[in-house]
Amino acid sequence: MTNASLSLVRRAGRVAFLALLLGSTALGGGLALGMSGRAAAAPTASAGSPIVPAVPEARIPDFADLVAQVKPAVVSITTKMQADAEVAEPPLPFMMPMPQERQRRVIEARGSGFIVDASGIVVTNNHVVKGAKSVTVTLDDGTELGAKIIGRDARTDLAVLKLEAGDRKFPFIQLGNSASVRPGEWVVAMGNPFGLGGTVTAGIVSAKGRDIGAGPYDQFIQIDAPINQGNSGGPLFTQDGKVVGVNSAILSPSGGSIGIGFAIPSNVVKSVVAELEKSGHVTRGYAGLEMQSIDPEMAKALHLSGPEGALVAGVEPDGPSAKAGIAPGDVIREVDGHAVKDPRELAMQVSSVKPGEHVTFAVLRDGKPLTIALTVAEMPHEHQQAASDERGGQGKVGLALASISPELRDQLDLPKSAKGAVVSGVQPGSPAEQAGIQAGDVIVGVGSKAVVSPEDAVRAIRAAGKDHNLALRILRDGHPLFVAVNLKPDADQG
Repeated sequence: MTNASLSLVRRAGRVAFLALLLGSTALGGGLALGMSGRAAAAPTASAGSPIVPAVPEARIPDFADLVAQVKPAVVSITTKMQADAEVAEPPLPFMMPMPQERQRRVIEARGSGFIVDASGIVVTNNHVVKGAKSVTVTLDDGTELGAKIIGRDARTDLAVLKLEAGDRKFPFIQLGNSASVRPGEWVVAMGNPFGLGGTVTAGIVSAKGRDIGAGPYDQFIQIDAPINQGNSGGPLFTQDGKVVGVNSAILSPSGGSIGIGFAIPSNVVKSVVAELEKSGHVTRGYAGLEMQSIDPEMAKALHLSGPEGALVAGVEPDGPSAKAGIAPGDVIREVDGHAVKDPRELAMQVSSVKPGEHVTFAVLRDGKPLTIALTVAEMPHEHQQAASDERGGQGKVGLALASISPELRDQLDLPKSAKGAVVSGVQPGSPAEQAGIQAGDVIVGVGSKAVVSPEDAVRAIRAAGKDHNLALRILRDGHPLFVAVNLKPDADQG
């Protein structure tokens, strides 16, 4: 949604970019009804026997009836915001918001969405509406309506809107069961790529459960249906007319489609949307841990039987895990008897626990098994906090901060002992930019106070900035240095 890239890595040339699919212009809408059934289940083969697949009758599917039925519920979303607003959330490695046109210091960006309730509830991506001063939704028939943001969830990149249309009833689409989707199955994507409203593309499901480094709960559906700028928030349909995904990102070296797209599974969408409608945010369990994966070499070094489990890299001071006695170097193998294969699985298991409830971790410490019980807390609503959101006499700092994930630790060549907050974005014209702070810097202290997380950094900045001056200790390219930030009251643009 902004012209600035949010790449956190200076060596980003080594990898392709995952792009947020924002674009410009209108779109369509629709109702859900069935078409053809699904293919028969694949045959199984015993060990040592050749696989002889049953070859179905060759035919090219026709999606015309499906598109006509669902089109009235697919909408175009236009957001307007100040030109200097931070408009991409969450700040992710290798994620790149699509370029937008600027008009009179106002950015106007367009994405996609779809209606899921007759009262006018619309689902879209969080990054489509993040930072919006106003939101306008265009229906398939060209009608433009204002919309209110009911809630946003940065961790899954989902948002819920409510159309401002009184008691009017709208055609809507049903969310399907993404767990039943199979690789090789035909799917249809709808949206407004490059401002071409009502565009329909088709392809197949390429894979399921993809972890693309976008967040702790990644389980994307990978598709080869062409999706591009402006498809963000648009629906992904199966042939029965049910939505099984929300189009969110592409893998691309150029920003255009190369046939590798990613959609948020509908089963994730169902639970998140229900909570956003109810309270405006998603409540998740929180253990206060920084985890890293265990590769075969690490498993040998830790005398483990295999590379499974989650290695504790850091423990938040005074957090639930610290209070329970979990320490760096512990390997968490189970949560309440359920095996933990990697940090992502641990994060998903803990997040599903209600705050205040107790869980039991099966832990290996120095090769010896331990059982540790802890009380799960509520995850802060913005785990990746933005220091630029801190108001008051200290003014706007202009930083977006992220935790040090194992991937970022490797990409930034940080030592295993490094703790702090990674600068994932710097607002143009802000005190932070004027001080020379760059994306990829790691804030390790504010004045003489060490910081170990984005939350810790925000609190320290708030406390230290009362006299309008900050001394930030950072790591840049492995070298420590102090950076002075002058916080002028008039820097706060409200």
